[in-house]
Amino acid sequence: MLSVLWKLTKGYRLTPWKSPYLKWRLETYTGVHAEDLDFVRFFELSWRYRKEFLRYLRWAERMSD
Repeated sequence: MLSVLWKLTKGYRLTPWKSPYLKWRLETYTGVHAEDLDFVRFFELSWRYRKEFLRYLRWAERMSD
């Protein structure tokens, strides 16, 4: 699961809230506009939807095998 997250944050590992892919995932899942995501909002949404996010990472890991 961490390997998938590592791939998804390539180029944005120290600032995952700036990752276009993660912003897109949060936008499509929550409806919050990607341009409105900053550090605080990103982690707030990530925490609120952590179960769904972990489920997605497990699914992505299975698909990459």
